[in-house]
Amino acid sequence: MKLWDKGGTTDSLTERFTVGRDAEFDMLLAPFDALGSIAHAVMLAEVGLLSQNEAALIVNELRNIYGEIADRRFFIEKGVEDIHSQIELELTRRLGDTGKKIHSGRSRNDQIITDIALFLRHKLSVTAHETYELAQILLQLSDKYRDALLPGYTHFQVAMPSSFGLWFGAYSESFTDDLIILRGIFSVINKNPLGSGAGYGSSFPLDRLRTTKLLGFAALDINSIYAQMKRGKLEKITADAIANIAATLAKMSMDITLYVSQNFAFVSFPDDLTTGSSIMPHKKNPDIFELIRAKCNKIQSVGNTISSVSRNLPSGYHRDMQIIKEILFPALDELSDCLNMMCRTITHIQIRANILADERYRHAFSVEEVNRLVGQGVPFRDAYSIVAKSIESGSFAPDFNLNHTHEGSIGNLCNGDIGQDLDNTMDSFPFAAVKKALDSLLHDDLLMFSR
Repeated sequence: MKLWDKGGTTDSLTERFTVGRDAEFDMLLAPFDALGSIAHAVMLAEVGLLSQNEAALIVNELRNIYGEIADRRFFIEKGVEDIHSQIELELTRRLGDTGKKIHSGRSRNDQIITDIALFLRHKLSVTAHETYELAQILLQLSDKYRDALLPGYTHFQVAMPSSFGLWFGAYSESFTDDLIILRGIFSVINKNPLGSGAGYGSSFPLDRLRTTKLLGFAALDINSIYAQMKRGKLEKITADAIANIAATLAKMSMDITLYVSQNFAFVSFPDDLTTGSSIMPHKKNPDIFELIRAKCNKIQSVGNTISSVSRNLPSGYHRDMQIIKEILFPALDELSDCLNMMCRTITHIQIRANILADERYRHAFSVEEVNRLVGQGVPFRDAYSIVAKSIESGSFAPDFNLNHTHEGSIGNLCNGDIGQDLDNTMDSFPFAAVKKALDSLLHDDLLMFSR
């Protein structure tokens, strides 16, 4: 069954090639196709294209279908092209000619873009909450280990004293910035393309603002051509949003794989969070963090792949867009796995005490000595030279007393400020408004109106 079926036949190889993996990935869109169709049916009744009784029947069956999807009792049958076709087919089976009326005033083009917008909005809300949870955990660890010192590095050379408080806090702030970027992208996604049809609107008197409200979108994709142009763009900017989070995760994982190695030995993890070697009995490998690093590096490439597929396409819908689903959708789940695994493992980190007491890190305190001399009135360049000569001669004696007081330093982490930025960013997402709208769509009597 195809929404565009005109009674002819399609070559089986052509059908298999053009349908591709839609049956697999369209099931992820299934609940959102039902939600979009409910909103569309309510609006059609309000503008007089469905009777109140017809709309009530359609809405009721779509809610039943939504429940069946949630219970995994709904699937795309063999020979049915996609989820849009399957839901309309099922409505027709249950309601006869009334079910056939659901497609009035829309195209499969705006239907799929609406589904994708709803799906991506949902997935990014999950990503935001998981990122927020990890950022909060890191702030808690930063407070816990604020006095645990470790050497900082530049060019892989010992540089200056750092602390685990500073290190954990750095990644929490990085995730906060990643959430700020995600919030902006969420605003672009949280717009309603439904009613744009095949890209040129409709001669029906559709009320697109009504479906915008029903679906909990913050605004309307106004221009019908642009609404279609957002196919590909929605996926690309989503890939950009998750790439930032993945980049932070990958860098953090790289730090951990270094810190856990015997040459550093700054941290360790319980045995059940490491793996072993088939030949070397002493090995405790940080496979979790190596895989997070690899998966997140792969996630960072998704945006480029989407750009390669959609690059230089003219306005209007093109079938090229179909394969973007199989590029992006798995990446969203993979990032979720990485975030959850990092949340689970990082709380079990074990910090080695007195790391900077090791002789190999004595030169990390050279800047402290330069600054001490500057505080006594020695010009900075002269102080630098004095300390450099003492290091060269082997007479340098570090002072292990640290006094860092400026904002964002070892002695003044400002975690409260980072936490406030984190909370403010999360509070700026309209998650509550979206949930309220979708709950209403599924449970409230939406057809109490007079026309």
